[in-house]
Amino acid sequence: MQTLVWLTIALPLAGAVILLLGGKATDAWGHLLGCAAVIGAFACGAVLFTHLHGLPGEDRTVHEVLFSWVPVGVLRVDFGLQLDALSMCFVLLITGVGALIHIYSIGYMKTDPGRRRFFAYLNLFVAAMLLLVLADNYLGLYMGWEGVGLASYLLIGFWSHKPSAATAAKKAFVVNRVGDMGLAIALMVLFATLGSVTFSTVFSAVPQMTSGALTAVGLLLLLGACGKSAQVPLQSWLGDAMEGPTPVSALIHAATMVTAGVYLIVRSGPIFTAAPAAQTAVVTVGAVTLLFGAIIGCAKDDIKKALAASTMSQIGYMVLAAGLGPAGYAVAIMHLLTHGFFKAGLFLGAGSVMHAMDDETDMRRFGGLRTLLPVTFVTFGLGYLAIIGVPPFAGYFSKDAIIETALNSGGLKGLLLGGAALLGAGITAFYMTRVMLLTFFGQRRWKPNTHPHESPASMTAPMIVLAVGSVGAGALLAIGNTLEHWLEPVVGHHEAAHVYPAWIITVTALGVVAIGIAVAYRQYANHNVPESAPLDVSAFTVAARNDLYGDAFNEAAFMRTGQELTKGLVAVDEKGVDGVTQGLAFAVGRFSDRLRQVQTGYARSYALSMLAGTALVVAAVLVTAWR
Repeated sequence: MQTLVWLTIALPLAGAVILLLGGKATDAWGHLLGCAAVIGAFACGAVLFTHLHGLPGEDRTVHEVLFSWVPVGVLRVDFGLQLDALSMCFVLLITGVGALIHIYSIGYMKTDPGRRRFFAYLNLFVAAMLLLVLADNYLGLYMGWEGVGLASYLLIGFWSHKPSAATAAKKAFVVNRVGDMGLAIALMVLFATLGSVTFSTVFSAVPQMTSGALTAVGLLLLLGACGKSAQVPLQSWLGDAMEGPTPVSALIHAATMVTAGVYLIVRSGPIFTAAPAAQTAVVTVGAVTLLFGAIIGCAKDDIKKALAASTMSQIGYMVLAAGLGPAGYAVAIMHLLTHGFFKAGLFLGAGSVMHAMDDETDMRRFGGLRTLLPVTFVTFGLGYLAIIGVPPFAGYFSKDAIIETALNSGGLKGLLLGGAALLGAGITAFYMTRVMLLTFFGQRRWKPNTHPHESPASMTAPMIVLAVGSVGAGALLAIGNTLEHWLEPVVGHHEAAHVYPAWIITVTALGVVAIGIAVAYRQYANHNVPESAPLDVSAFTVAARNDLYGDAFNEAAFMRTGQELTKGLVAVDEKGVDGVTQGLAFAVGRFSDRLRQVQTGYARSYALSMLAGTALVVAAVLVTAWR
């Protein structure tokens, strides 16, 4: 079994290497190799899952040390892999959904001259994410973390001939570097405090760490999670990342990059559980972000950017749940898994609509597509019902579980968090209903010479599989607490609190969702859609269209602050460091000038100096002898 663990990573990594180094010789079959590599990794994951499932809960771990990685002094880090119940969930999600996205890309990227390179980057993305979740220590996790960042940069900027794509890739890279610094410093603190970055050593030593060290590590890990998972205040890169090809959006938003932050928090559960201040920061970030993303989603006319804002919001739900500690870890992972199905399906559905509409993304120029794109309409519609939480679809089980866990955390905290989660559910229902109505219903608002048509089977087949997951994944994971029991060896057992009856929470949540649907239907179902966004709107709408001024905040808080700090450091360097150095050199030069004047070249002057010196020495000796 140990061999299959490293082979799961090695297959897509080998695919990436072959496709990148093989050059044009692999153009004809590169896309097939890319798909085969990820399908092979999924097959390895399925075998490993079968093996783990047959073991008792406490024995569900496969651990392998491949080699000694960093044997430097007291720092010894092995390159080790660890497969347990938590990482197994991510392996199946990454390789399963990733394989479907690879297959979809065969049709979507069919005419692109860089298709072979595209599949190489997809393979690299999958391999880096698998390393991230399978590493048995924070340094290995960090290596995968940076690999994911590199792959996202390459894929977001894949069409770098477009200035907008190049800028978006650079923005994603730079914003993520801020979060990555948090993770890097957390590793330094752990090593300085414990002398190790291995999960088992760190978690067993948590009781001996000071509260200050635990809080610092927790906040630094949260900063890292905010960068990768696009949480406030490092969320601004996610919308611009839509400049990449649509399969990239599906991979980033459903199976890989944005889920990394949730994994980091849940994996580091012992640290956050022992650091209440850091845990409070996690739930606060999650609650703010789920509302932040939902509000932005209401104002987007670009179908991909509306779904991107939705991802920000849904990841916010997961972070909120993870911040609730052992009570929320399992439901956070449940929503992450169900979200992987319905969000990948929604993005691939959006790509299918774009394929039919000559790459148009503005929903104001769609309308009436349900009869012309029947497969896309049905699969996208099932994903829509799942994300808004209509029973018995997947999102109903996972999102309602988060709302219930938040409300049952008790007191004012529970009311605030549960209220935010309920409000987010209502807003989600509004903007997703808006997306459905503007895209598939109403009048046809197409550009001239547009001839919508259904996508080929290579694109629709993965959409159908993901739609099946959008329908049944929630029930499969929730009924009988299947996922909760599966994760118990990693996240521990927790008795759920019941401050409020479950049926009241369910009815309330469904009522809020129904209100969101009704408001959207009233506003968009029977009204003409203008060709351009109206200008006479409220300041709140303007703010939502501008992403609630996230870029402006980052510019003021980070960029300009950094520029001023840099100017100050330059001034200190020029006037302080350089001033002292240059002043010392000037003083030495002046002294040398004066000293040089003593050297006259006349022998009588030197003899006089020697006589004076001798007289001083004799005088000193006589004075000493007299005493």
